[in-house]
Amino acid sequence: MPQPQMTVLEILNRTKVFFEKKGIPDARLDAEYIISYGLKMKNRMDLYLNFEKPLTPAELDVLRTMVARRATREPLQHIIGDTSFRGFIIKCDRRALIPRPETESLVDMAADCLKGIENPFIVEIGTGTGAISIACAKEIKGARVLATDISEEALALARTNAEANGLGDANADKNVADPGNATSDAATSTSSTGSPTSSAMLAGALQFAQGDLLDAVNADVIAKVAGDASAKIDCLIANLPYIPNGEKDNLQPEVAKYDPALALFGGADGLDLVRKLLQQTEGKLKPGASILLEIGSEQGETLKTEAEKYPWLEFTGIHKDFCNNIRFVSYKAK
Repeated sequence: MPQPQMTVLEILNRTKVFFEKKGIPDARLDAEYIISYGLKMKNRMDLYLNFEKPLTPAELDVLRTMVARRATREPLQHIIGDTSFRGFIIKCDRRALIPRPETESLVDMAADCLKGIENPFIVEIGTGTGAISIACAKEIKGARVLATDISEEALALARTNAEANGLGDANADKNVADPGNATSDAATSTSSTGSPTSSAMLAGALQFAQGDLLDAVNADVIAKVAGDASAKIDCLIANLPYIPNGEKDNLQPEVAKYDPALALFGGADGLDLVRKLLQQTEGKLKPGASILLEIGSEQGETLKTEAEKYPWLEFTGIHKDFCNNIRFVSYKAK
């Protein structure tokens, strides 16, 4: 006599219990995401409309594979393949950190700082998946955005995400320099009217460059993004590695096992790269330009105390995220 088929509700409940035994946070929520994705449902709400649906052996095989991956603490976003950042779909994998909802506030902060500035020149250092730069380019009117990273692999992922969100080759004339290659020799093309047209403008106002912090932002790159090699930055954004080296053993397995170490650790107190970036900003920003940095919750007061080391900058605040946790600091160029 054939065995009765397992239903959606049964596999959901079993997966939740299994995830709880494995110590997975938000066990039921993750189970819902995995099952709805594995069954190709439009969203999690469809689960509740299909609780009694019997599952085929093929469907169970798909779900077992995904559940087994999550049980090893592989991030949910890697299994599903993407996440949402301010409504933009961002592909995620081992090449870069998964963008967090709390980080979305940086885009709001940038937009507030840039009110009244036409065609602002925004630079993001350490772009990772490209999520922050993509959101700035899409949401801030006239923004010319340069996203940099020291990792070639991260930049490749960021370019993929930019193109998927309408900011890559798909928006550029085929004869224009690759907008994802900020080191290309071809900086301009000829428009239908016969006049030179900046590749950055045709590419959707977002380009990329590889390099260590502000070393990547050289005159050639600035010229291609801002149209003038002498242009200075209106807003500098960075979510740099800020975890102290000594905290490696305290990280969640999803972070310790699957995130690139290059994007995590910032020295003894986590602030080595933040300090290095701040030191590099002298002469690079317009007067009144903003610097917005994501930090660890215990690092704000340290940076406030050290602000006197950068006399060309004014420390303007320690800021909380929507969870009421300290997460950002800001500066203005004098």
